[in-house]
Amino acid sequence: MASVAAGLGTSSAAGPLVMLLGMLFFALNDAMGKWLVSSYGLGQVILIRSIAALVILSPLLWKAGLAPILGAERKGMQLARVIFSTAEVFCFYYAVMYLPLADVMTFWLAAPIYVAAASPLLLGESVGWRRWTAIAIGFVGVIITLEPSSAMFTGPAIISIIGSAAFAFMMISGRFLRATPDSTLVLFQTSAAALAGLVFAPFDWAPIASGVDLMLLCLLGVVAMSAHMLVNRALKMSDAATVAPLQYTLLLYAVIFGWMFFGDVPRLSMMIGAGLIVASGLFIFIREQMLKKRQPADRPVEIP
Repeated sequence: MASVAAGLGTSSAAGPLVMLLGMLFFALNDAMGKWLVSSYGLGQVILIRSIAALVILSPLLWKAGLAPILGAERKGMQLARVIFSTAEVFCFYYAVMYLPLADVMTFWLAAPIYVAAASPLLLGESVGWRRWTAIAIGFVGVIITLEPSSAMFTGPAIISIIGSAAFAFMMISGRFLRATPDSTLVLFQTSAAALAGLVFAPFDWAPIASGVDLMLLCLLGVVAMSAHMLVNRALKMSDAATVAPLQYTLLLYAVIFGWMFFGDVPRLSMMIGAGLIVASGLFIFIREQMLKKRQPADRPVEIP
């Protein structure tokens, strides 16, 4: 997949197509993960997924050598990032065990709103009234998606909120690590997930029923790593303002795959909440692009 993405060159016209393909791969990863955690332990799935991803990543790491790893900047921030990324991946797969794909993806797509809300305190960035209004609208979307009721704060819903917040803090920590190569960041977070999976896998390990299931467990990591490669390639082929908003196609894919494979029918509250979250996120992104258009491009967007 890396060679296919590289073979597309640097044509800006192809960037959106590569981004859309990357989003499709992320959606496939999510659907496969939801399918597999229904039969196998959470730690088990994450362990095998991470090992397969590390195998795919190994040629890039071999080519880069040890220098980027040993000389990684801000060791404390690197540690914080892998803690957030590990919490995020465990929360995500736990959430999809109990909630429809579209619901979980809606919570995760709210992460840029959390980033914008936390940026004045953690990043020292100025947020004007327009973006604060968009942030408020986004939070209303999250509340609507939760369907306020006596059963609003169920376990899976709370885990979804925690996971999406961990994803947001992972994005924020990434802004402090701009000098770290993408391959090094992915190595750290994938290795941390593998170690956590190794710790928890013995507690919920289920015998692998067939060679097909083993292939799917490994394919999960291959698909996730390919998705990251495609997104990074798209962001090199086209400017972020062109391709980053396409991340919201994940929600469309989640609705389609949820209906096709799991019989999930989108709830009206989810659709309304998702609409507010997407509109809020797009406004925040466009506003930030307007304010920073003369500054160096930020790190590539992070996708769940």
